[in-house]
Amino acid sequence: MKRTAAIAAACAVLAMGAACSTSDNQPPANQATPTPSQNTGTLTVKLGDRPFTLHVPDSYDKSKPAPLVILLHGYTASGEKQEAYMKFTAESDKRGFLYATPDGLTDSRGNRFWNATDACCNLYGASVDDSAYVSDIIKTVEKAYTVDTKRVYLIGHSNGAFMSFRMACDHADQVTAIAALNGATWSDASKCKPSTGVSILDIRSTDDETINYAGGMILAARYPSAAVTDADWISLDQCAKAGTKAAAIDIVSTLPGAETAVTKYTKGCVAGSTVETWTINGGGHIPAFGDTFAPSVIDFLYAQSKQA
Repeated sequence: MKRTAAIAAACAVLAMGAACSTSDNQPPANQATPTPSQNTGTLTVKLGDRPFTLHVPDSYDKSKPAPLVILLHGYTASGEKQEAYMKFTAESDKRGFLYATPDGLTDSRGNRFWNATDACCNLYGASVDDSAYVSDIIKTVEKAYTVDTKRVYLIGHSNGAFMSFRMACDHADQVTAIAALNGATWSDASKCKPSTGVSILDIRSTDDETINYAGGMILAARYPSAAVTDADWISLDQCAKAGTKAAAIDIVSTLPGAETAVTKYTKGCVAGSTVETWTINGGGHIPAFGDTFAPSVIDFLYAQSKQA
């Protein structure tokens, strides 16, 4: 259980509790199932016995298709706490995308989780199908709002990053691109069979002691390294193996200079997809992001669109 404890311990690093929390998410006051004419703001959308939070920016216009972004939290966290850490609501208001922040179910220890891969983080054998649940979130928002189905994006941290990779494998027809922070894809590459290209932004910290950059184990299950995860998706998206290094970027406020190396794989990729890696040199599991992080992630996602 050492790795389980490490995951939970990492969530306590932020004293403000922004990235991880074991407390229940408090839903907004508006709990009606939305309709295209519903007022804008933050509301709770009914979906069976698993409602989720949706932020609708003031600029939403049902006559104009809007992108959809879904944020998937880390183990022990919640949608609310993950948003407090990563801060994408302001980008939703600025750019006009619909923004969902769902919660995973709680395991036998009371920790929220996503049943993503065999490594992370269904640690106690629950039967929940989170792949189907997140797919249903996309379908539910598309029924109630005018969604640009060519621009549906997932962002995930840790367990949520594993879940984002899982969604790219299982529901490539629905997902345009993902941005995954400190997570990994399936260790068994044969379990990932995307039906079309999905653009991947893999953000990894070199000094992450929870989800190791070089790969590792959670209980008895192995997860791949950053290099293997990237190589798998370069292959799945049929990109040329030779990437292009771009200018380094500064997204972490506690590290000096432009600490994050960027490599892009764009040549030959199927269906207009791309793979991009951001390597946070010296970064840990919960980097202290500055003001440039959220806009930079959305810039990457917005550059991706499904081909007709």
